[in-house]
Amino acid sequence: MGLDDIPLFAMLKSKMTYVNARQQVIAQNVANADTPGYTPQDLKPFSFTAMTAAAASAAASAGDQSGQTGDQSGQTPTVDAAKAAALKPVDAPDTEARIDGNQVVLEDQMNKLIQARIDYETAVDLYQQSMSMITTAARAPGKSA
Repeated sequence: MGLDDIPLFAMLKSKMTYVNARQQVIAQNVANADTPGYTPQDLKPFSFTAMTAAAASAAASAGDQSGQTGDQSGQTPTVDAAKAAALKPVDAPDTEARIDGNQVVLEDQMNKLIQARIDYETAVDLYQQSMSMITTAARAPGKSA
């Protein structure tokens, strides 16, 4: 049994994957801040329920196939494929557009980046606290750190 089999760790892993992908999208937006006609992108807001539902539907779809292929490539859908679909960037224009058609507002992107960092640090902190609880629970009685 791995840590991914524990629901709390699976959710934290999903959240950290989401935040990592969001930071990459925001970095791409900042890199294109001077590109004429560029429309910034973002990810849909993270939802544990949506990630769980995507994973469950992928698992059910793979189970329903019973050895049959799920698409033309000969591969059955996986949980990772469902999560990847949930992490697909969508156009998210900022509050204003410049004359050259670029819609990136650096202040908005920096605010999004700060929020992503806070979300990531929170997930890491929860992960560390959960690992500490597991370590404490696994310790022999009477033993101290």
